[in-house]
Amino acid sequence: MFKLKHLIFALLPLFFACKNEVQERLVNYVNPFVDTHKSRWFYFSSASRPFGMVNLSPDTWTAGSWNSGYLYDSTEVRCFSHIHAWQMAGVPVMPTSGDFEGHKGMEATKSSFDHDSEIAKPGYHQINLDRYGIKAELTSTTRVGFHQYTFPSDQDAYISFHTGEFLAHGKVDSSMVRKIGERKIEGFSLMGGTRRRPKSTYVYFAAELDHAIEAFGGWEDGRLLEPNKTVKGKNNGAYLKVSLDGQPVKMKVAISYTSLENAWKNMTEELPHWDFDQVVIDSEKEWEEKLSRIKVEGGKKEEKVKFYTDLWHALLGRRIVSDVNGDYCDMTGEKPMIRKVPLDEQGKPVFPQYNFDALWGSQWTLNVLWSMAYPEIMDGFCASMVNMYNDGGLIPRGPSGGNYTYVMIGDPATSFFATAYNKGIRGYDIDKAYEGLMKNAFVAGIRDRAGYEHDLNPTGGGMKYYESRGYVPEGVEGNGGHKDGASMTLEYAYQDWCLAQLSKALGKEEDYKMLMQRSRNYRNLWNPESMAIHPKDMEGNWIPDFTLIGEGFNTLGFCESNSAIYSHFVPHDMEGLISLFGGNEAYANLLNGYFEKAKSNKFITDHGKHAESWVDYENQPSCQMAHLFNYAGKPWLSQYWVREVKTTTFGNTSPYGGYNGDEDQGQMGALGVLMAMGLFQVDGGTSIRSAYEITSPIFNKVTIDLNNDYYPGDKFVIIAKANDLIEDVYIQSARLNGEAWDSYRFPHEVFAKGGKLEINLGAKPNKQWGVK
Repeated sequence: MFKLKHLIFALLPLFFACKNEVQERLVNYVNPFVDTHKSRWFYFSSASRPFGMVNLSPDTWTAGSWNSGYLYDSTEVRCFSHIHAWQMAGVPVMPTSGDFEGHKGMEATKSSFDHDSEIAKPGYHQINLDRYGIKAELTSTTRVGFHQYTFPSDQDAYISFHTGEFLAHGKVDSSMVRKIGERKIEGFSLMGGTRRRPKSTYVYFAAELDHAIEAFGGWEDGRLLEPNKTVKGKNNGAYLKVSLDGQPVKMKVAISYTSLENAWKNMTEELPHWDFDQVVIDSEKEWEEKLSRIKVEGGKKEEKVKFYTDLWHALLGRRIVSDVNGDYCDMTGEKPMIRKVPLDEQGKPVFPQYNFDALWGSQWTLNVLWSMAYPEIMDGFCASMVNMYNDGGLIPRGPSGGNYTYVMIGDPATSFFATAYNKGIRGYDIDKAYEGLMKNAFVAGIRDRAGYEHDLNPTGGGMKYYESRGYVPEGVEGNGGHKDGASMTLEYAYQDWCLAQLSKALGKEEDYKMLMQRSRNYRNLWNPESMAIHPKDMEGNWIPDFTLIGEGFNTLGFCESNSAIYSHFVPHDMEGLISLFGGNEAYANLLNGYFEKAKSNKFITDHGKHAESWVDYENQPSCQMAHLFNYAGKPWLSQYWVREVKTTTFGNTSPYGGYNGDEDQGQMGALGVLMAMGLFQVDGGTSIRSAYEITSPIFNKVTIDLNNDYYPGDKFVIIAKANDLIEDVYIQSARLNGEAWDSYRFPHEVFAKGGKLEINLGAKPNKQWGVK
């Protein structure tokens, strides 16, 4: 007994050390339920790897791109589907017990569940289907969904594949499912086209169970079909009756956008075994590695929860679409073509092929965050866009399933590439990239396509007017949406400047001079009487009845916004813009007034009412506004308003707030991470002399691990010293690598070498710091 007692006491420190280590695992801070009361289809992906092709999760509502997928207050599961992506959905399955009713559709077989027994974390989801007495557990590899169902032992067990049923964005043109072995099935769904992705797109799947399939059948138009090994048609689906043996039923579902053969290859290479718990562990390890690139210390638990949930979203929403062998489907031409990404000397893909929603506004979110902590991801996205240029002739603007979608406006890939190249992220063909970006910057390039304008000869982007007049007027001919001339003019001018930075870095002086001249085109819509960006009509006159803010979706000329917000959209020439407003004092007073007016509404509006706010952190065009005081010689106001926005707009960790309903595949998550760290780049980091702007961090210590494939340094550390990090939002002094630092900016080259930024915070502003 004496020896046992001493052994126990000897082991106690090890036990508590292990316990603390478990508690400090960063994945444990991620809360997938944040702001799930109003999800978009691509928003919620619990059992998913970073950028996973498979994004397996429960769906409580299956109709629509908005308010669909997993909705926290809709506590009935209709299916578990494998694809939650921009304009893409697919392979919904539903386990049931008792009498079979799957042929009646997902609405007929839905089951209630209880949040109290639900578990969701990165890479894993457990949910109990109360109607059927089934415990469902989900996990995945990058391309394979892994299901584990514990059925009641005294009832028949079924798994339905609703492959032909309406899912998310639209109808399914046709689907096929066939049984190919005692435990295997395979098939496809041909996802019908949408306004954004007009070409029908195949998703292939391969499924294998660890239990025998006792019976296989199918249905069409709600009617059960005669027994057959193949189900093929429209409005159809298939079911498996599973032979139970007292053990949980495991099922692997691999997908591919290229072929059934590649779906099986994806399964064979990524998931050759049946150890469900090991896949959960592996997924957690992968997420832990990604999240631990940025470690924070201090602060409240809720702040850490939001920080790592933000970071999780920034690495979650955009999707890999290539197979393990590098094959991907190119849908840019008249018919689908199977292409292959570049391979290394061992025959492995150098990068996966990615698809994604718009990069519109990502210059203030993903571009900055990824280039700091995840340069290899940014490299892969650049390579994917070059591949698409080689395939279809345009650098894309939000590709989906290998299709061009022409989502939103302009050419935001320009700032993405400029940030990457000028920070040394260059694992792609820069000559091809530059060729494609220059093409986009003129008539017939992607700028000329207004939102979702798929015409052969697009004109909705108004580039002929931009080239001849230096601005885009209202009333431009052509189809598509978002034909908002003032916003287009401002975004084109910024993108010209970004492309000029790339031209300068590549030694293309003539291009540089031309693009720098065009980058001043924002001035062509500055009205000194309105003291704002004021749209012009086709005759070159200022539009009448002009207002800074308005009602509804947008005011005339402004994309999902208004003049009050877009008049500050000159991230490349803040000095020039501020001079138009009358100088630093006048500009800061005006902007401060906007924030004071917007404070009562938490700096947001409801989605779809972007015209109504002076500051709108619910949408992209406003994401830099709190940081602009730095440029007006009043950095203490940036410190104050950044903290206010971070706390009131993005601080919520409940299912009813945190992203305000429009997270846009990680963009608002990335913004939250940058605000919490106290670093930002108003120009998006696109300059050949890229620099970071400093505001006050919300944590005592932030450590950013640097990827040595891109940057020579080991870590960049930010230390915040304060008596109270809640009240002490103002920077009193700073030291960079041991030297006194009086500027609100520091160079990227210093960051890349690693080092330490020490910041002293206080409750009152130091109006002398950072004004140089």
